[in-house]
Amino acid sequence: MKDPNKANCKSLTSQFKRLLNERIVILDGAMGSMLQTKNLTEEDFRGDLFPNHRIELRGCNDLLCLTQPNIVRDIHRNYLSAGADIIETNTFNSTRFSMADYGLQTSVAEINRAGASIARKVADEFTTKTRRRWVAGSIGPTNITLSLSPDVNRPAYRTHTFDEVVEGYYEQIEGLFKGGVDLLLIETAFDSLTLKACLFAVESFSLDYEIQLPVIASGTFSDLSYRTLSGQTPEAFYYSIEHANLTAVGINCGLAPQDMRPAIEQMSKIAPIHFCCFLNAGLPNEMGQYDQGPAEVAQTLRSYAEEGFLNIVGGCCGTTPEHISAIAKTMAEIPPRVPPDSISKPHFSGMDSLVIQPDSNFTLIGERTNVTGSRKFARLITNGDYESATEIARQQALGGANIIDVNMDEGLLESEEIMQVFLNRIAAEPEIARLPIMVDSSKFSVIEAGLRCLQGKGIVNSLSLKEGEQVLIDQAKSCRKYGAAVVIMAFDESGQATSIEDKVRICARAYQILITQVGMAPHDIIFDPNILTVATGMEEHAPYALNFIESIQAIKTKCPGSLISGGISNISFSFRGNEYVRRAIHAVFLYHAIQRGMDMGIVNAGQLAVYEDIPEILRKNIENVFFMRGENATEDLLEFAQSVRGKTNEKNDDIDWRKESLADRLSYSLLQGRTEFIEIDIAEALQTYGRPLEIIEGPLMDGMNRVGELFGSGKMFLPQVVKSARVMKQAVALLEPYMNSQDGDAKQTMTRGKILLATVRGDVHDIGKNIVGVVLSCNNYEIIDLGVMVQAENILRTAKQESVDIIGLSGLITPSLDEMVHVAKELKRQNFNTPLLIGGATTSIRHTAIKIAPEYDEPILHVADASRAPSVVTKLMNDEHRENLVIKTQKEQENIRTNYNPTSQKIVSFSEAQSKSLRINWDDYSAPKPEFTGARHQTNFNLSSLVSYIDWSPFFHAWQLRGSYPRILSDESVGEEAKKLLKDGEKLLNKIIEENWLSGEIHYGFFPAQSLNEDIILYTDESRTNELGRLHTLRQQTTKRDPSKPYYALSDFVAPLDSSTLDYLGLFAVSTGNGVDKHTEIFEKNHDDYNSILLKSIADRLAEALAEYAHELIRKEWGYEKEPTSNKQDLIREKYQGIRPAPGYPACPDHSEKRTIFTLLEIEKYSKMHLTESCAIWPASSVSGMYFSSPESRYFSVGKIDRNQVDCYAKRKQITTTEAERWLAPQLA
Repeated sequence: MKDPNKANCKSLTSQFKRLLNERIVILDGAMGSMLQTKNLTEEDFRGDLFPNHRIELRGCNDLLCLTQPNIVRDIHRNYLSAGADIIETNTFNSTRFSMADYGLQTSVAEINRAGASIARKVADEFTTKTRRRWVAGSIGPTNITLSLSPDVNRPAYRTHTFDEVVEGYYEQIEGLFKGGVDLLLIETAFDSLTLKACLFAVESFSLDYEIQLPVIASGTFSDLSYRTLSGQTPEAFYYSIEHANLTAVGINCGLAPQDMRPAIEQMSKIAPIHFCCFLNAGLPNEMGQYDQGPAEVAQTLRSYAEEGFLNIVGGCCGTTPEHISAIAKTMAEIPPRVPPDSISKPHFSGMDSLVIQPDSNFTLIGERTNVTGSRKFARLITNGDYESATEIARQQALGGANIIDVNMDEGLLESEEIMQVFLNRIAAEPEIARLPIMVDSSKFSVIEAGLRCLQGKGIVNSLSLKEGEQVLIDQAKSCRKYGAAVVIMAFDESGQATSIEDKVRICARAYQILITQVGMAPHDIIFDPNILTVATGMEEHAPYALNFIESIQAIKTKCPGSLISGGISNISFSFRGNEYVRRAIHAVFLYHAIQRGMDMGIVNAGQLAVYEDIPEILRKNIENVFFMRGENATEDLLEFAQSVRGKTNEKNDDIDWRKESLADRLSYSLLQGRTEFIEIDIAEALQTYGRPLEIIEGPLMDGMNRVGELFGSGKMFLPQVVKSARVMKQAVALLEPYMNSQDGDAKQTMTRGKILLATVRGDVHDIGKNIVGVVLSCNNYEIIDLGVMVQAENILRTAKQESVDIIGLSGLITPSLDEMVHVAKELKRQNFNTPLLIGGATTSIRHTAIKIAPEYDEPILHVADASRAPSVVTKLMNDEHRENLVIKTQKEQENIRTNYNPTSQKIVSFSEAQSKSLRINWDDYSAPKPEFTGARHQTNFNLSSLVSYIDWSPFFHAWQLRGSYPRILSDESVGEEAKKLLKDGEKLLNKIIEENWLSGEIHYGFFPAQSLNEDIILYTDESRTNELGRLHTLRQQTTKRDPSKPYYALSDFVAPLDSSTLDYLGLFAVSTGNGVDKHTEIFEKNHDDYNSILLKSIADRLAEALAEYAHELIRKEWGYEKEPTSNKQDLIREKYQGIRPAPGYPACPDHSEKRTIFTLLEIEKYSKMHLTESCAIWPASSVSGMYFSSPESRYFSVGKIDRNQVDCYAKRKQITTTEAERWLAPQLA
C-alpha cells in the first residue's frame, strides 16, 4: 500500500525536526473555545448535509468541517495570522467511538479528510519560501479507558478491546493522512493504554503505507497529584510510550499554567526527544469562562522556556489568537530546549516508574501470581475467585516486590482470556498497579493477550531462539510495538544451555539479533541463563548452580547494558515440601549470584531468608553443593534437610537469635529495637564483663555505632532509630546503679560531644527537637534537653555550666524566629564561641542567613531535618572538617544576604489592594443563621469518635517519612517502615482511647458579625449595637499576574457593615493535650523516647481531627450543611463549604489574634488551655481559629505587605508599629 508522497513525507519529517532544533515552534490555540463564541444553532450544525438526522448534533464541533467549513477555515486563519507555525485539524473527537454519541460513525473518514483538507489549504495560503506552516492531525483520547473499568462493581470489565481501539484510531489516521496533514498530534491522553493503542495504530499505518509522519504524543495531568486519570506519574507515562517513534512528547490541558511546572519539569528532564506544551488559559470559573489573559499565560510559559523546558508551545482550552500572538512574541528570542541524552538505565513502569540505578538493590520479581508455581493461586484462578487471587498479588507488592510476574499457563485454562481478566482486575488496585508487570508464558498468544492490558512499560517472560532466529525477531518486534522489555532464555535450536560456554554463546547471539535487527535498547534485554535444579543425585546436575553464577559476568561482558534474571525457586525443586531448607537455598544462591552481578530474580518477595541468619552448618552444606566442594556435598545437605523437616521459617526468632552470643544478642536487640530481653541480657552482662562501663563501651556502643551507620546510609528509618535509642537508654539505666564514680567519669569522657537542645521562649512544640536529640544520642553524643519555652538566660547559663560543644534551638511558631535572633545576640554579648544550630518548621536557610547569622560571630547553621544533624555535628566536632564546613556555610550565607532583595517581590500599594478587594453581592445573599449565639463548652470529649477524622499524612511527616497516606504504605523506600510505624501508632491510639489517657475538649461559639474594611466586628447580641470585640485581618498586596484577580483579606468573607445582610462568625478552640505530659513523663522515666514522641505526634493528630469534627458539627448547627460529610477523606481534604483559618497560618499570620478568640470564648474560665507570651497554645496539641460560612470563602496566603498596611494594622490593634512588626516579621516587604 505504498504512497506516492513517501519521499515528500520523509523530507518534511527531516525539515520539521530541523525547525525544532532551531527555535521554539508555535502551536495554535483552542478550536472549541473559538467555536463557542459563534453561538451556533442546531440548524448551523446540521447544515445542508444532515437536515433530517435522528440525533441532535449541536455540540458536535468536528462535524462543522462538513457543514460549516468557512467558520473552521477562518479560525485557522486567525491563528496563523497571530503567529502560529502549526494549526491543528478540527478532528479532536473524530473517531467512531466519540462520534457514536451523535450517530455519525459512518462519517468519520469523511470528517477527518475534510478537517485535514481545510487546514491544509489555509496553511498553504500562509506558507512562504522562508516559512512553512504545518498541519497537525488532532487525535483526541476518545471516551474509552482501556486501563479502567467504567463499572466499579466489575473491575475487570472493559467496554472495548485493545484491537477495537486500534482499528478505530487507524480509520482516523488514514482519513487525516488522505486529507493532507503533515504530522499527527495525539493529545489530552489520560490513559496510557488507550494512547498505546493509538500509537500501535500509527505504527501499523506507517508499515502499511511505508511512510513515517512526525508524531507528537501529549498527556494530561488534571490535579496536583500530577498523575493521569489512570494513575500514572509523568515519568511512568513517558516510559510507557517511549518505544513509539515519537518526534515530541508533551503535556496539555489539565491545571492552570502556573500549576503545571512539576509535571512539565519531570517529563522534560527525562525525554530525549523534543518537548511540547500547550496549556489552558487558567481554570474555568463558575460561568465556564477562562480568566487568564494573554499576557499572564505568555509570562508563565516564558518562565518554562527560559528554564529550558520547551520546544513546541501553544494554547489549549480558553486560549485565543490573542494568546497565541502573545506567546509567539514572548518566545521569539528564547532558544529551544536541548533534549537530554537517551536514558541508558533500565526502566519500567506501572502507575509509578521503576529505574534500576547502578547502586540499586536487587530487583525482586514477585512469583506467587503463577499458576504453575503456586497451588493456592492456581486453585483460586481455576475457581474464578479473582478477588482472593488479587489479594495474593497485593501481598507480593506489600512484601517488597518491585515487579509482579503473572503466569496463567495451565492446560485446562483458557489462558489468553484469563490472563486478560486478571491483569484488568489488578489494574484497579493501586498497591499492585503501581508496579511494572511481567507477562509470563510459554505461549506467545498469551503474552500478546497480556501486553494488550498493560498501560505501563512491562516485561515479557520469555522469548528464545528455540524456534530459530526469525521467530525470535518477529516476537521481539511485536513486544517492542507494545513497549515491553524482554527476557531471553538461554535456549536455542539445540536445546537448553547448561554449560557456561553455551549460556554465553546463546545470549550473545540473541543480543546481536535484538540490537541489530529488532532495534531494541540494551537495557530492555534481560537474559535468563537458566537456573536449574541442584542436589538431585544426578552427576550431570551438579554444576548447574556454579555454571549459572559463573556465566553472569561473561554474559554481561559480551552483552553490555543487558540485565541478568532468573526464576530462583527452580534451584531448590529437589527439596519441595521442606520450606525451611528451600528458603535457605534461595538466600544463599541469591547472595552469591548478586555478588557476581545478577540484577533481578523471580522470588516470593515476602519469604526471603537473610543470608547471615542462616545457621552456619546449613549455609556451608548449601555452598558445598553450589560450588561442588566434596564428593558427599549433596548427601550432607539431604541429611541435614531430613533432620529439620517440618521446621518453619516463621520469625519465632526468640528461639534462634536467643542462642547467639551475649554480644550478638545485645546488638540484635539494638538493631531491631527490641526491649523485652534487655533486663535478662544486661543481668548476664554484669556477670560476664568486669565493669559496667565495659558493657557500654563494648557491645552497646558497637550496636549503636551500627545503627548510626545504617541511618546515615539510608538503610534505617527514623522510627527504627528511635526504637534503638530506647533500648540503649534502658540498658544504660539498668547499668547505672552498678557504676562507681570512676565509671561515671569515664562514661562522660567516652561520648563524642555534649549538645544542648531547647525550644525557645514562648514556644511549646518539641516533637522535632526530641527526634533530633534521639538521632544524635544514637551517634554517641550526650544530649542536654532543656525542654520547651526556655528562656535565653537559661540556655546560656546551662551551656556555660555544662561546657557544651554545640547549642541547638528549635521553634515552630513565627515569634520563635525573633527569639532565636535574641539568643544569638546574647551569645555574642556574653562572648560565647559555641556553634549554634537552628531548626524547626518556621525556620529556613534564608532567615538564618539574613536575620540570625549577622548577630553572632561564631558558626550558625540551619539544619533542615534530623537526618542531617549527625553529619553537621560530626563535622563541627572534627577540627579537620569543621573549618571547611564553616567557610562553605558562611560563603553561602553571604551570597544569600548579597542577593537578598526584599522588594524583589512586587507589591501594590495598600490603597490599591483595598480598592481591588473581593466584591461580593451581599444584598442578594442571605447568610445562614446559627442555632444559637454565644459560646458553648464540651469537656471530656470521647476521643473514639475522632478515629475516622484523623489525617495520617502529617503523622508520617513528623517522623520524616515523606509521602501521603495511604499511598506511603506501599512506597518502595519507606513503605515497610511506614506500616510498622502506623501499626505502633494505632496500637498506642487504642490504648489512649481505651484507658482514657487523654481528654478532648471543644470550645466554640457563634457571634453576630459585620466587616469594616480589614476588621471583623463581633457583637454582643442580634441588635448589633454593642461591640463585643474585633478581629484584625491583613490584606494581600503581592502583585497578581492576572490584574482582574482580587486581593483577599479574611474580612472579605463577612458581610460589610453597610450591607443589608446580617452575618455571623464562628470561633473555636479545641485540645486533646490534657494528659500528654503525664504519660510522656512515664515513658521518659522508663527511657522510652519512642513512645514519648509517638504519643505527642498522635495527640497532635487527634487535635486536628477534633477541629475537623467540630467544624462538621458547626456547619450543621449553622444550618448550611444538613448532613455530615459521608466521605471522611473528602472531609480531611476540606471538600465542603466554608473555611476554618487559624492565627499563625498563611491567611492570618498574626498569632496574637488568638488572644481575642480566647477572651471571647472565655477559654481560661472553662479550660486549662492558655496562651504563652508568644501566643503558642498550651498544651501543644491544641488548635484555635475562626469559622467562615460564606460559599465564597477560601484559603489564601497573605504574603508580603508594606509599611502603610503595618501602620494601619498597628493603629487598628492599638499597639505600636514596632510591636506589629515583631508579630508580622515574615510578612514585611
